[in-house]
Amino acid sequence: MILLVGLGNPTPDSNDNRHNVGFKIIDAINQKFGLSKQKPKFKGLLTTGTIANKKVYAIKPLTFMNNSGICIRELMEYFKIDIDDVIVFHDDLDVDFGKIKAKFGGSSAGHNGIESIDKFIGKEYSRVRVGIGKPDKKISVSDYVLNNFNDEEKTQLDQITINIIDSIPILIDKKLDLFSSTVNNK
Repeated sequence: MILLVGLGNPTPDSNDNRHNVGFKIIDAINQKFGLSKQKPKFKGLLTTGTIANKKVYAIKPLTFMNNSGICIRELMEYFKIDIDDVIVFHDDLDVDFGKIKAKFGGSSAGHNGIESIDKFIGKEYSRVRVGIGKPDKKISVSDYVLNNFNDEEKTQLDQITINIIDSIPILIDKKLDLFSSTVNNK
């Protein structure tokens, strides 16, 4: 069993925020692989299905970014999912816009959603860091991540999402380096 987690904030006006990249990827996975209809469970929107012959749960926590770990821990305990079978998609300021970096474990680098997950389940899970770049202007980090992508970024993000979705079977097999290089070189 694999648990795919997309981080974001559940308010309607947050839909196109940089901070909601994880939600967008989960939505694309749900659509591409025909996962079940989203159901509110475990303080999130849960879907299930099969990808690359593996049972998959995909969730978008509705607890807001800072409390994402609560939702994930409840779901893991209920379905007896091992921490090393968790893959989290999230935005990352330290990765150039349009690039992704997949890694296992590590620090939160100040990302509140990752800090919450680390607190509730530990750090031994996989992360797909989707680069949103750093702000160009003198704008606070919190304002930057909560701002919407501009039209050019949205177009680029659509292509990045397609690249990620096309490479999901590699990720499900936990070949993180191969996944990163495949997505970034498309």
